[in-house]
Amino acid sequence: MNEHNILGSILAGGKSKRMGKDKLFLNLNSKTLIEYTVDKVKKYFPELIIITNKKNDYFAKNNLITVSDCIEGQLGPLAGILTAMKWAKENSPKCSWIASFPCDTPFFPESIILKFIEESKKKESLILCASSHGRKHNIFGLWSLELYDKLYNDLVNNKVRKVQDWTKENNIKNLEFQFKDYDPFFNINTTEDLEFAKKLNLKINK
Repeated sequence: MNEHNILGSILAGGKSKRMGKDKLFLNLNSKTLIEYTVDKVKKYFPELIIITNKKNDYFAKNNLITVSDCIEGQLGPLAGILTAMKWAKENSPKCSWIASFPCDTPFFPESIILKFIEESKKKESLILCASSHGRKHNIFGLWSLELYDKLYNDLVNNKVRKVQDWTKENNIKNLEFQFKDYDPFFNINTTEDLEFAKKLNLKINK
């Protein structure tokens, strides 16, 4: 299933301060963190971009398009989302949406991608983001390109920085997911998180 009206985008612009080193290419058993996300997302979207200011041979070797933030100043994930929107508007005329994914959440369910595709056809909301057990995961989002001008204005002129604040003001629709044994939206920020993820990954793949 390849959706041509949705651009897949992976946000990988963080500084990894809590990890102390670039976490994109940390190994989680047999793969790097970025590979887990790339391998899932590219199954469904013919176009995929990585929003990052970093350079690494991995991107070129795997024919991955990297795009630097379109606004300078470390403005956070909203700037990454705006950058993906801008790239889609300029390079992918068939796209009406971008789907965003973080680079450090290797266990996220592929069912969220299928949900994004399903919801894009309904056109009931301009923003759809994941939540689980009442906790919001706004970087897992489906964003209409119709929001580009408003997001640009809010970032540049109104100085909005928090994803959750912006989505609340723009009629977000939450896509609720339930889990039993572990939180599939668990993200890796520290060395302790990475060690936990290694044990969890071995348990899942027994």
